[in-house]
Amino acid sequence: MYTPGACRFQKLRGVKKIILLGGCIIWAALSGRAQDLHFSQWFNSPLTTNPANTGFIPDADYRIGANYRDQWSPIMSVPYRTMSLWGDAQVFRNRIENGWMGLGGVILRDDAGSGTLTSTQVYGSVAYHQMVGYASLISAGFNVGLVNKRINTSTLKFPDQFDGNFFNNQLPTSVVIDQPNVNYFDMQLGLNYAYFPNNKTYLNAGFSVQHINRPRESFFSTDPSGFDSRIAPRYIGFLNASLKVSDQVILNPMGYYTSMAGASEAVLGLNLQYNLQDEGDQQVVGGLYYRPGDAIIPMIGFIYKNLKLTFTYDVTTSSAKHYDGGFGAYEFALVNQGFYSQYNGDRHQSLCPSFKP
Repeated sequence: MYTPGACRFQKLRGVKKIILLGGCIIWAALSGRAQDLHFSQWFNSPLTTNPANTGFIPDADYRIGANYRDQWSPIMSVPYRTMSLWGDAQVFRNRIENGWMGLGGVILRDDAGSGTLTSTQVYGSVAYHQMVGYASLISAGFNVGLVNKRINTSTLKFPDQFDGNFFNNQLPTSVVIDQPNVNYFDMQLGLNYAYFPNNKTYLNAGFSVQHINRPRESFFSTDPSGFDSRIAPRYIGFLNASLKVSDQVILNPMGYYTSMAGASEAVLGLNLQYNLQDEGDQQVVGGLYYRPGDAIIPMIGFIYKNLKLTFTYDVTTSSAKHYDGGFGAYEFALVNQGFYSQYNGDRHQSLCPSFKP
């Protein structure tokens, strides 16, 4: 998400703060404390939320998805853009008694402004899922990946290039960047628990720790005295539910919390799925979420058979709304689920409330 010094969620006060925004981005990049990649629709990015979600698919056998986020367009000439492609599947269901494994992978890409800071991440995920009794499921998973971060030094502006009004990168600077392109390995661990006492109730909770190996992230060969460029662990917890209240309506309340290096973020809200056909092949999705101190996030979407498309918009509620006009970010998520025909009659897993017969 973000850490102290990361500027996407910083409250801007005064016109000079906007001018200094570029300096904040540079500081975040060079200090090794740039924020983690961020999606408001965390529930539609399961592998980045918790590796134990790999193969944890209550109403299908496999799925593939894509996410796209565009942030701060009114402030930045070239906005922040975050994209991901991911997929996961259940395997060994017919070899493990009352359990199965999940395999998956995710590719993430983030561009901060006009190419000043670019991040590319590729992860592979593995998880194990075990039924406990008839109404509980416990899951554990991990992922390992390679991260590349690079900066376009020709667009950087440093504090000693501020002429009192603007940053001028034609002025000389004392800053020397040793390595504008860095690579490192990263690792995350996660646990999940699901409870499904009947076909109308589904509860799920999860906890994960990212960057457990604390890789070093810096564009300098050595750290200044007293500074640690290793990435701090990031902790993520979530709760969600799926409640079928009628043949036309399923409610999905949920909550999410993450903490990293003293900074934290919470998201609370719910969405509603409304059935348009008896078979459940067409559904309308609507929801509302709230990130305290930052944004209100309405959502709308549509489900056609096994394909789901959702759209959210972050309406800024912090003091930054005076500069972005309240238009914080928009985000799309596309998820397609499918079934193995040979397993359709023998799915040893939890059942999520559904409109489909």
